[in-house]
Amino acid sequence: MMNQPLLAALAKVIPAKRLLTQQPQLAPYESDALTAFQSRPAAVVLTESQEEVINTVRLCHQHAVPFVARGSGTSLSGGSLPIQDGIVIALNRLNRIVRLDPQERVAVVEPGVVNLDVSKAAAPHGLYYAPDPSSQLICTIGGNVAFNSGGAHCLKYGMTANHVLGIKAVLPDGEVVHLGGDSLEPVGPDLAGFFVGSEGLFGVALEITLRLLPKPETYRTVLASYDSLQAAGDAVAQVVESGLLPGAMEIMDSLAIEAAEAAVNAGYPDCKALLIVELEGEQVQVDAEFAHLLQVIEQSDATEVRVAQDDADRLRIWKGRKGAFSAVGRLSPDYIVQDGVVPRSHLGKALARIEELSNHYGIRVANVFHAGDGNLHPLILYNGREAGALERAEGLAGEILQLCIALGGSITGEHGVGVEKRQYMGDMFNETDLAVMNEIRQALDPHELANRGKMLPSGEAPALHTHGPHPLEQQGIISRE
Repeated sequence: MMNQPLLAALAKVIPAKRLLTQQPQLAPYESDALTAFQSRPAAVVLTESQEEVINTVRLCHQHAVPFVARGSGTSLSGGSLPIQDGIVIALNRLNRIVRLDPQERVAVVEPGVVNLDVSKAAAPHGLYYAPDPSSQLICTIGGNVAFNSGGAHCLKYGMTANHVLGIKAVLPDGEVVHLGGDSLEPVGPDLAGFFVGSEGLFGVALEITLRLLPKPETYRTVLASYDSLQAAGDAVAQVVESGLLPGAMEIMDSLAIEAAEAAVNAGYPDCKALLIVELEGEQVQVDAEFAHLLQVIEQSDATEVRVAQDDADRLRIWKGRKGAFSAVGRLSPDYIVQDGVVPRSHLGKALARIEELSNHYGIRVANVFHAGDGNLHPLILYNGREAGALERAEGLAGEILQLCIALGGSITGEHGVGVEKRQYMGDMFNETDLAVMNEIRQALDPHELANRGKMLPSGEAPALHTHGPHPLEQQGIISRE
C-alpha cells in the first residue's frame, strides 16, 4: 500500500472533497475505455489549477510514488489506467482556453479542454482545430497530445504532432519546462514534437499551444458501395494513385454499417463495404477534384455512388462514421478496438486476411478505419461472460497486429501502445531501438514514476486482467495478488 505520509502531504495542498481515497470514489477511475483491464489507485486528485498538478507531481517524486495523468479516460489501449496503489491526477477541471489569437491562428489551452471545444471557440473567427478523433465530443487535448491522436481528416492535415506548436509541462521530478512556442518555424530541436506521443512517460502537459486552420470554403462528400472489403481497400489505393489528396477517406464494413444505421440512421446503403471520400478547400479547386474523383470511383468497381446533397446530409454521414465505435455496442456486449497500420498499397490484402482470421476464430469483426493512411480499426466482438471468449478475441487481435508488422506497418496509428500492446514492441523494434527508448525514459524519469508500466516492455505493469490469464501475465510482466 502507498505510504500514509504522501496522503497527509497531499491533504495539505488539495481540499478534502477533491482528494478521493474511498473505494466508491475510486471505482470510476479503475479502468479507461479498454475495460478488460482494471487497477485500483490509492487516491485520485481532482486538480483545478496548474499549481495543484505541479505540487502533486512534486510530492509523488518526493515520496517515490507513481502517478498517471487522466483526462476523459477514453484511451483504448489502457494508456490512462492507474498504477496499482499509485496516484491518478485528474485533469478534466483544467479546461480553460487560456488564449485564442485569430491573427496568429493559435490557441493556448489547458489539458482538460475537450477537442471539439477548441473548434467551437475558433469558429467565430473562421478557424478550426483540424485533428478530429472519433471521440472528439469528449476526449481532451491532453490525451490527444499523449497519444498523438489523429482522426478522419489526418490524411490531409496530419496528426496531433503536426498541430502542436508549444507545450508547458511538469516533468516527473517536478521541474516545469516550456517546449517549443507560438511559431510554425521553431529554432532548434522539436522538443514539443518529442513530447507528443510519449504516452505520459515524460510528465504532464499543463498548457498546449495549438495551430488553428481556416475553415474550408466548401466540402464534397462521396459514398461508394463495394461488394467486398478488399475492393474498397483497393479503391483507396486507386484514389491516392490518381494524385488526389482528399481531406478524408474512411471505410466501414457491413457490421459497422448495420450498427451505425441502428444508432443514428445515417442513410448508408446496404453493402459489404462503404467508402467515404471527402474533398475540401476552395470552390474552384474542389469542383475540379470532384470531377476527377468521380471518374476514379467509377473505374473502381463501385456498385453504387452517392453524393451528399447539403451540409445536413454531410453531417449525417459523419455522425454515423464517428459514432461507429459506440454503435457497435448494439451488436455485442463486449469488443476490442484494435489500432494497427498497413501501407495503403496493402490495404486490400490486409482486409482480406482479417476476414479469413475472423472466420478461423469464429469471431465477428466490424471494420472501421482511416483508409487514407492505412490505419485499421477492427472491432473484435465477443461476450466477456463466456469462458475463454476474451482470450480468443485477444488472440485474434494479436494476429492482426502481427499482420500489420509483416506488411511493413505499425502496431498503432493513434491509440498508442499503453498496456495492451507492450508485448508486441519487441516484434516491431529490435533490442537497440528498445534500449534507446529506455535510456531516454531513464534520463527523464529514473524511478519510472510517470505512467509506470506503459508502452515500454520494462518495469511493473499497472493493471490486472479481469478475465482469466493474459499473455502479459503468462510472460511474467503482470501478476495477480
